[in-house]
Amino acid sequence: MYKILVVDDEVRIRSIIKKYAEFEGHTVYEAGDGMEAVHLCRNNEFDIIIMDIMMPELDGFSACREIRKNSETPIIMLSARGEEYDKINGFELGIDDYVVKPFSPKELMLRIEAVMKRVKANYTDARQTNVVVELDGGGLRADITARLVFVDGNRVEMSPKEYDLFFYMLENRNIALSREKLISEVWGYDFYGDVRTLDTHIKLLRKSLGRYAEYIVTLRGVGYRFEG
Repeated sequence: MYKILVVDDEVRIRSIIKKYAEFEGHTVYEAGDGMEAVHLCRNNEFDIIIMDIMMPELDGFSACREIRKNSETPIIMLSARGEEYDKINGFELGIDDYVVKPFSPKELMLRIEAVMKRVKANYTDARQTNVVVELDGGGLRADITARLVFVDGNRVEMSPKEYDLFFYMLENRNIALSREKLISEVWGYDFYGDVRTLDTHIKLLRKSLGRYAEYIVTLRGVGYRFEG
């Protein structure tokens, strides 16, 4: 069972999430705005955070940015807006999933379980993997064990899911990977998000890789291939 922090300025939303989460056996803590959430995260450890975007004092994006300075706790973002900009902004900050209001509490519980399952699997894989990949004479270097990426000698910061996607494509380079394959392997078979989430992360990954973005080739009607 998980220790969950629910951050939303609407008491009704917090109550609904708390009701369903406690029914599943989880322990729930609440915060009414981003500032309160940041303070709670500085003094407590949570397994996962459910964070609204539009809040007083400190919005969800700003709160996430502060929390990410000291913690890699998984974050699911809630929003009444569904624009791609919000999703890209959130994923760049390192959130793990994105849920648009109104949402089904049961679906949210499934998403929590899916995110936590992926986090545990990624942790196990990282401990069992000892691989360093260098391309273009070392211009692009990836240390999968340490989860570090260097472009022309400069360390590149990526969101957790960008790292997962990049490392998976590296390990399967020169192989055509369908969108369904990438989603199932990187996000999991129980992924409940929008399939466009993959395309958004590909855009972010290409941006992070700079001049090496061309290594990621789009296969129209199929998916992607990392050539290197």
